[in-house]
Amino acid sequence: MLKNKKNNPVSSLREGFDDAGTPDLKYYAFDWDDNLMYMPTKIILRDENDNEVPMSTEDFAEHRHQIGKEEFDYKGNKIVGYADQPYRNFREGGDKQFKIDAMKAKTGPAWSDFIEAINNGSIFSIITARGHNPETIKDAIYNLIISDHQGINKNLLLKNLRKYRDISGMEDKSDMELIKDYLDMNKYYPVSFLDPTGAGNPEQLKVDAMREFISYVKSQAKSLGKKLY
Repeated sequence: MLKNKKNNPVSSLREGFDDAGTPDLKYYAFDWDDNLMYMPTKIILRDENDNEVPMSTEDFAEHRHQIGKEEFDYKGNKIVGYADQPYRNFREGGDKQFKIDAMKAKTGPAWSDFIEAINNGSIFSIITARGHNPETIKDAIYNLIISDHQGINKNLLLKNLRKYRDISGMEDKSDMELIKDYLDMNKYYPVSFLDPTGAGNPEQLKVDAMREFISYVKSQAKSLGKKLY
């Protein structure tokens, strides 16, 4: 199960290649904010003078239980509640900035597992409360891969993708086609985009997304097993 960022930031099932070159069937599920990356995206709050006050996701995790329930001081402002559309930067309107921020954000505690997943060509999912278009998240990860960002190794990924290609009997493709096909196989669950009506309870939506992903990877493992044996 996908864990809270203060607990285990990544969940994994088996997939990838072992030392003998055989797929070991390890799959990964990641949250994005404060797990993969510490993004500069801000939640917008309102102070006693009706001014908008931006708050980081890290600070929000600390203060979320207070917002709208009691006044509190935050960086010299007395916060009284949320501003209008407080999550505007986490929705489709922030898609372009998301891709920019992903290239410059500080990496989080799950980053080493993310490197492992990508470099091995393992299947992974991104399960996040954000409301960006799933294609935006996929594009951001594509940019990370082709730039060998922070330990990601594009050439190692391609080497392992070619192993999968040989096992599955797929046709030969260019490097960029292999990477794009690989990203298409992974799953992206920005749950506030996929189910806007449930945005007030993203944790339950994350659980539902994790269940769907587990079902997906079981079918993938079964299909790969048939090709191996």
